[in-house]
Amino acid sequence: MTAEISPRAWRAAEFFAGIGLARLGMSKAGIEVVWSNDVAPTKHAMFERNFGTSEGHTFLLEDLGKVGREMLPKNTDIAWASFPCTDLSIAGGRAGLHRGIASSTFWHFIKALSKLGSRRPPVIALENVTAFATSHSGQDIVAAIRSLNGLGYSVDVLSLDARRFVPQSRPRLFLIGTNAPVESVTEPSPLRPDWLAQIFEDPSLVTHKLRVPEPPPLLTDGLAEYLEKLSEDDPRWWSTERVDAFIGSLSDLQLERFKALRDGKTGAARTAYRRMRQGTPRWELRSDGIAGCLRTSSGGSSKQAVVFLGQGDVHIRWMTPREYSSLMGVPEYPIDGVKEHHAYSGFGDAVCAPVVEWLSVNYLIPLLTRMEQDMLPNEARQFELSVN
Repeated sequence: MTAEISPRAWRAAEFFAGIGLARLGMSKAGIEVVWSNDVAPTKHAMFERNFGTSEGHTFLLEDLGKVGREMLPKNTDIAWASFPCTDLSIAGGRAGLHRGIASSTFWHFIKALSKLGSRRPPVIALENVTAFATSHSGQDIVAAIRSLNGLGYSVDVLSLDARRFVPQSRPRLFLIGTNAPVESVTEPSPLRPDWLAQIFEDPSLVTHKLRVPEPPPLLTDGLAEYLEKLSEDDPRWWSTERVDAFIGSLSDLQLERFKALRDGKTGAARTAYRRMRQGTPRWELRSDGIAGCLRTSSGGSSKQAVVFLGQGDVHIRWMTPREYSSLMGVPEYPIDGVKEHHAYSGFGDAVCAPVVEWLSVNYLIPLLTRMEQDMLPNEARQFELSVN
């Protein structure tokens, strides 16, 4: 993917930066990330291992809620925020945007934008799990959009799955705000499924639908190409007893799927999660050749096993950190010497870099270019919002 030639280099700030995968995605599209912030020292260490220190970039290791106006970026075009999903995800407690300790940090981002006043960026992009749209019966996302409206931003909402770029099922929600008037299109898009319709139909919200191209099709295979090839004597392979326990936990339906793959004439690779079913832990194989959504290293069902089957053989192991990085679109990310659980958490909490690149090329840069061509100022401009 190659971005259009723009009148100048676009500059971005990366809030809740984690290990910097949003920065990598934007950079590949030609956007320069000049400021990053996160509160986790272990993620910052991975960030520095990858990017090093460079002139023109600032990393602020600090709780965003404690960051004063003088420490915030002043001259940026985009603010990207992948705020914590813990309290919005179905896998979490769903405490929500207001009561959840982690996800309520969204309001720190809103306060940071407010502190910038007229110098806030003209475009913002937020990323989180799709469950954000239904959290607290849809009240959380309405509150988020309304808060952005209050700062002068009209908001578009898109759903985009990393499975369009890498063999990992990772659907995510993106809120893209602009403080410039934009023409809203009416034609349907796979990026705005029907379950988002109520947001755009809410007369109390200021929203828009920018025209975006058709995204790549969803992948249904390809996992095997992203997996490491370990030697037969590698200690990470599970023992015979552990493999037998895995097989013994499968339901009748899962066992039928397992046997069909095991006895197949060609090799196959599948991922598996351990789930609690009626109080009993059971392993479940995916039916397709893609990975399930990568998560952090904490939680009972968070770790993902890789199962190799075919010609009567079965080999099982945990997914490796390098496979995590590859499935997040950054196989070159340096992780030698990083503790495994830090790598799992860093990648599991991140946004898939190719998704950010695609959105940058096909939405953010065209929007900024149009604003520049219309001679809109780079500093955030307030405009009258017609809210019923």
